[in-house]
Amino acid sequence: MKMTGIAVSGGFHYKDNTQYVGTWDSSGKPHGEGHLSFSDGMRYSGCFENGKFNGLGVLVFPDGARYEGEFHKGWFHGYGTFWRSDNMRYEGEFRGGQISGLGIMTFNDGTNGFPRHEGFFRNTRLIEPRRCPDIVDRAQKLSFMARNKYFNILYSEN
Repeated sequence: MKMTGIAVSGGFHYKDNTQYVGTWDSSGKPHGEGHLSFSDGMRYSGCFENGKFNGLGVLVFPDGARYEGEFHKGWFHGYGTFWRSDNMRYEGEFRGGQISGLGIMTFNDGTNGFPRHEGFFRNTRLIEPRRCPDIVDRAQKLSFMARNKYFNILYSEN
């Protein structure tokens, strides 16, 4: 992520009770690193560009589900891990906010299903089963990096 264009650091409390603390660009949009708490309990910590989630970050939903990994123009996009609130998870590629590309699904009992849910996904459905350990490894690494850098910040806020 480019860090150019940062004009100021600080916080803002919006009328709908959303709060942002971080860096801003000269036009008043979140840009760089920041933390956003929505009035419904959803929280994001990570990188912004032109007011949208962009780069590495962690998004936690009110029900406990969360995404850790790469964002692009506000969407889950790139490599990462999505945990549902019941601990079912997908590790792999995302496109435009959806599970799309290579990855692996792990169910809440710790198995990968039968047949194994690993391979090419489109619209959150397994289309072509195949092993993809390099993609899963990359998603796990980016998820770990996002969690290590941003996850604790989300829970240290009041």
